[in-house]
Amino acid sequence: MHARVAAAAAMALLGTAALLLPASDVRAASARTEVIAHRGASAHAPENTLPAVDKAAALGIDWVENDVQRTRDGTLVVLHDDNLRRTTDVEEVYPRRAPWKVRDFTAAEIARLDAGSWFGKAFRGTRVPTLKQYLDRVDLHHQKLLLEIKNPELYPGIEKQTLKLLANESWLDQGHRDRLVVQSFSAAALRTVHELKPAVRTGFLGTPSVARLPGYAAFVDQINPSYGSISTAYVSAVHAFTGPHGRPLEVFTWTVDTADTARLVAGYGVDGVITNRPDTVRAALGE
Repeated sequence: MHARVAAAAAMALLGTAALLLPASDVRAASARTEVIAHRGASAHAPENTLPAVDKAAALGIDWVENDVQRTRDGTLVVLHDDNLRRTTDVEEVYPRRAPWKVRDFTAAEIARLDAGSWFGKAFRGTRVPTLKQYLDRVDLHHQKLLLEIKNPELYPGIEKQTLKLLANESWLDQGHRDRLVVQSFSAAALRTVHELKPAVRTGFLGTPSVARLPGYAAFVDQINPSYGSISTAYVSAVHAFTGPHGRPLEVFTWTVDTADTARLVAGYGVDGVITNRPDTVRAALGE
C-alpha cells in the first residue's frame, strides 16, 4: 500500500511538468479519450429522454450518461432531479401535489407528463422514460451506458433493484459488461453495488484526495471528478492505482461543453469527457 501511495506521489510530481502540453501531445491524448453524452445529447434534445439518446446515436456517440430515480410504486425512471418541476409540466397536470417529488407519484402518473415542451415545441409529448425503456433504446443503438444511481439515500435498496433490472435486461451478461459503468456520488452505494455484483464496473463522482485513493480502488474502477477540480498531476495519480478488475483506475470528467476545455482536459490525460455537447467535444479532440 505504501508503495502505491509513493508511486502516485511520484507521478503527481512528474505530472506537473506536463501541464503545458504541445498540440501533438493533446492530439495523442484525445485519441484515447471517450466522449460521453451527458443525459444523452442534452444540448440538442430534452435531457434524459429517448430523443436525447437518439440524437447521441445520430451524432455517432458511443457513450450516454443517465440518472435514475424511483416512483412511489417502485418503478425506476430516468430523471436527474428528485422532483418533476424543472423538466415536466407536473405543476399544470397535478397542481395540488407540491412539492412534486418523484417518489410521491406512481409510474402511471409520471407517464402522463410532458417532459419535452420545456425544451422546445418539436419535443412536445416526450415522456419521462422508465429505466427499462431507456436500456432498450441504448441497446437498440448498440451504445454504452454510464448509469448514475441518484440520491440513493432517498430510495433504500435502489442499488439491488437497479442491478436486478440490469440483469433482467441482459445488461450484466458477458456481451454487455464492457458497455456499462454504474456511478454515484455515494461511496456507500458503490460499495453495495460492488458487493452484490463484483463484475460490474463502478465510478465514484468526486475528487477524493490522493491519500484516500487506495480505499476507493478496492471497489471502484473510475474516479469521475468535475473538470475544474483536476490537473495533469491528479489524473496521473489516479492512473497509478489498480482497480478491482485489475486495470488502472480511469478518469471520466464532467461537464465539459467548450472546445477549449475539452482540449485542456484531454491534455491532462483523462479517459473520458462527459458533455452536453458531444459533437463539439468530439470535433475539438479531432476524432
